Amino acid sequence: MTRFFNVAGPCDPRKHYMLPPERRLPGVRQLIDREHYFVIHAPRQVGKTTCFRTLATRLTREGRYAALYTTCETAEPAAGNVEAAVQSILQSMDFMAECLPQELRPPPADTLRSINPDNRLQASLSLWSKNSSLPVVVFFDEIDAVLDESLISVLCQLRTGYLNRPGTFPQSVALIGLRDVRDYKIRIRPDTASLGTASPFNIKVESLTIRNFMQEEVAELYLQHTEETGQVFQEEAMELAWELTRGQPWLVNALARQIVEKDIRDRSAPITPRQIEAAKEALIQRRDTHLDSLIDKLREPRVQRVIEPILAGELLLDDRIHDDAAYVQDLGLVTRRKGAHLEIANPIYREVIPRALAHGAQMTIPYETAWYVREDGTLDIQSLLEAFVTFWKRHGEPLMGAQPYHEIAPHLVLMAFLQRIVNGGGTIDREYAIGRGRMDLCIRWPHKEGTQLAALELKVWRPDRPDPLDEGLEQLGRYLERLELNEGVLVLFDRRPEAPLIEERTRIETLRHDGGAITLLRL
Repeated sequence: MTRFFNVAGPCDPRKHYMLPPERRLPGVRQLIDREHYFVIHAPRQVGKTTCFRTLATRLTREGRYAALYTTCETAEPAAGNVEAAVQSILQSMDFMAECLPQELRPPPADTLRSINPDNRLQASLSLWSKNSSLPVVVFFDEIDAVLDESLISVLCQLRTGYLNRPGTFPQSVALIGLRDVRDYKIRIRPDTASLGTASPFNIKVESLTIRNFMQEEVAELYLQHTEETGQVFQEEAMELAWELTRGQPWLVNALARQIVEKDIRDRSAPITPRQIEAAKEALIQRRDTHLDSLIDKLREPRVQRVIEPILAGELLLDDRIHDDAAYVQDLGLVTRRKGAHLEIANPIYREVIPRALAHGAQMTIPYETAWYVREDGTLDIQSLLEAFVTFWKRHGEPLMGAQPYHEIAPHLVLMAFLQRIVNGGGTIDREYAIGRGRMDLCIRWPHKEGTQLAALELKVWRPDRPDPLDEGLEQLGRYLERLELNEGVLVLFDRRPEAPLIEERTRIETLRHDGGAITLLRL
């Protein structure tokens, strides 16, 4: 059977196109050989489970270690019930150890029930290490699922046994999860016992992450499909897939799967950038589980404190932002590029996040795409803007009040309106400029003669600040120059307490700036 692109669960090289997992775990074997305990944190669906299941299998087959991959996921319902949580972890070890030779397996969980749960995991690991002919290595995945007193107990038992490695305790242990070790404390209720140290896992030597695919690895993965089926990914298509996903493994696989399993099943048909764009739009509109789980995080206060200023183009000034930014990075929503600059992790997330936040408003907008499409197939931008002005006067205030992110509420309403119309055949590119107080939108509307571009710059007139008109014109001018356009739209939202009523301040004007035609919307 031909292998396929996997988007659910760990990869299996017999079934799925995949890259060598250890390539993205540089230095891990050295940590194990040196008897180190370490933490692996990475966003969901980047390949943590695949990497460590594969590594455990290889280490055991090489005859150097009794290596076990196991999961703590079943401990989550137990919360602070240490007895239930520890026993579920030991039972998971039993189940996962069935892949090991009998003589290398840990002691059965049920034989240890008489031991106090605060010592039971330690006793199991100690007994296993004594009886094993090979040094023991354990990878505990989903450590995030262990909560409250249960997490304290698990970490303390590992710390207690650590000094006895490798003779009577595992040579190496990895704790694998979504969060870095610094965030383990947020999994513990404030009223529970202390971990007894400033660090929740102070025996760890390294805190590592699993990187995304590099550009050449995206091509390598896609070429596996070409080798097995003959279906060609054009080079430009592979480059676009990299640009849209920035190598996020689930997105890379999901784009390809959408195309080869749903959009183009004819293996003689080459895959072009147009198909990549169409697949991207299908993923965004369908909001598969991976994207939905990210969207669900957007309403967490810690996430909002980071994402909202990025979308608004403002500086991240909150004094709690350092830890929050690290947390949102661990979720995979943002990344640091160009030094310390924070930005949304990839263009697909850049589309998904504002669309998700504006989805409720978009569903209530009773305007149709066909009303704004000319006979030649182009979009009537002027009529579209005039319609929005009318809509804004009637519905702007209540819709802004209903938006989850107050600071960018007007942006969300405008984007919801535009998305409602553009979904009929085009796309909207979004750019956020942190510290420059702006958001740039580019409507791309395909028609029979090519692709129509319309550029909009969104700015806010905030309290105690001067009118941002001049700054906005300069910024829009640079944006138009980059897009090679000579006309654009500047949208100024007046959020000052002393601003006139929405019916009085809302208007459209036409300006000239640096030889270009500018449509100004004051809202």
